[in-house]
Amino acid sequence: MTHTTVTAAEMKALEKAANDNGLLYIQMMENAGRAAFAQLRRRLPGPARLLVAAGRGNNGGDGFVMARVAAKQGWQVQVLLAEGEPKTPDAITNFGSLRDLPVEILHDAASAAPADAVVDALYGTGFHGTLRPAGRAACDLMNRQHQNGALLLAVDLPSGINADTGAVAEGAVRADLTVTFHRAKPLHYMPGSAHYCGEVVVADIGIGAYADGQKEE
Repeated sequence: MTHTTVTAAEMKALEKAANDNGLLYIQMMENAGRAAFAQLRRRLPGPARLLVAAGRGNNGGDGFVMARVAAKQGWQVQVLLAEGEPKTPDAITNFGSLRDLPVEILHDAASAAPADAVVDALYGTGFHGTLRPAGRAACDLMNRQHQNGALLLAVDLPSGINADTGAVAEGAVRADLTVTFHRAKPLHYMPGSAHYCGEVVVADIGIGAYADGQKEE
């Protein structure tokens, strides 16, 4: 079976084209977070205990959207800032939206409570090389929670894996479900990395209608 995939660079170009044509990056983030949470709810319908491990970039921003939506639906939500406060504008905006909600913000992986579901929103398609110490601690936490029975959903890809080459860093996340956006990435179907992804769902976040003329296959 063949699968249509795009590289990290191709996906970045598609997102830029969509943004330039009117689908703003922050709306793509909103769409991505909501699409991923919808997939989580298909597998865990009722309000439950949710842990979101968020990085400092836009992958973390997708996780903040999920945390906001979950909290508004009555879920008990913890957000781990695995490597500190977010640094990209849209992620900062979505993190700010959590301030008035009953969301517990954690700064240390050791302080996380047991969860029914864990969201890996740590590293996105830009990851390469080895896990930094704080990132490794967050991945270890997610894998432990998974081993203890939590459903583990990876946003776009499991943290610790190179999107284009499928190279797996020591300590990478092993997910039950990976929700990626618009198109799958090479790692999702490579023999060495596919089994880290679990089930792969490609979610529509509206990019196609705005990215005409860009390479999509």
